[in-house]
Amino acid sequence: MPSRGMPIENLAEALRSVYPELEAIAAAGEDPVYLVGGAVRDLLLGRGRADIDVVVVGDPAALAAALGVETLAEHERFATVKVELDSHEIDIAGARTETYERPGALPTVAAAAAIEADLGRRDFTINAMAIPLGGDAGLIDLFEGRADLERGLLRVLHPGSFRDDPIRAIRAARYAARFGFELAPETAELLPATDLETVSADRRRAELTRLAGEESAPRGFELLADWGLIELREGGSELAVATAAVLAMDRWRGEALSADAVLAAALGPLGREVSLAAASPRRPSEAVELARGCAAVELVLARALGAEWLDEYIDRWRLITLEIDGADLIAAGVDRGPALGRGLAAALRRKLDGEVHGRAAELSAALEAAGES
Repeated sequence: MPSRGMPIENLAEALRSVYPELEAIAAAGEDPVYLVGGAVRDLLLGRGRADIDVVVVGDPAALAAALGVETLAEHERFATVKVELDSHEIDIAGARTETYERPGALPTVAAAAAIEADLGRRDFTINAMAIPLGGDAGLIDLFEGRADLERGLLRVLHPGSFRDDPIRAIRAARYAARFGFELAPETAELLPATDLETVSADRRRAELTRLAGEESAPRGFELLADWGLIELREGGSELAVATAAVLAMDRWRGEALSADAVLAAALGPLGREVSLAAASPRRPSEAVELARGCAAVELVLARALGAEWLDEYIDRWRLITLEIDGADLIAAGVDRGPALGRGLAAALRRKLDGEVHGRAAELSAALEAAGES
């Protein structure tokens, strides 16, 4: 297999080129600071910028203060600080170790005296590498992560990894789908014993949503289903692909959060999208009646299931409003109450269907309907 990584002698040059703002971090404090995690992985893969995570063997808040930049967030429990530097968000964490009181629990954190101990708590070898900031920028690779990058393998650091934090199995699917990697055999053997139910529903959904936000999300969900960790809705993988395609259309772009829609497509549950997709409205007013009140995700999924009539709803029909309102009907003698709503609804239906045009015609249609008993 050809090498997936960059020549190691180019690492320092690549670091300066891709992350120039890290020089300020290296110069800010006296404690050792390291670039870690996905940024190192993607640098070795030649993929450009990634989220920036740095670890300081010391106090992250003190390093943030030394930088003299705005602190966006601070989590004392996990010894992390988020700052903005040169328009980039950077997560600064103190070197730490983690222990788990029970499977799926949030970890108990303790400060670590060296980067090596911090790297040992991470999920996969490809994410357990570090580059010292300042100096020669050599690669710290205790677990052969670079070799696994070149082989295209995902490997956990210890046999209890998925037991301690089953969320790592969802990350495994995300990375495998994103990079086209396979699980190392000994890592694959650990998956059947993984129990996602030991993790809170909020954490599970958050990690599944992160997966759903990836371009390769359908493949990631397929992997989780193949591993027996989730159950896809019928046709869920195909619907996820179709949903992403709908949201890529100009008229649908931004109608719903892509990750939420793709997650709903893959896992369900079934909602009104099925009945919307099966409908064949004959008039614009019928289409508006069907679509009104539906959540944005339901509309996107219905379109992905084939409800092409929703294109007209998105483009035109939902934007049509009356020139008149309830005050006009009251001024014309209609009493407050159900008659007002009945009259306005009837006028809007007729306007949608092209039967009335202009304010006077709308008012006439509304008064006629309001007077019906």
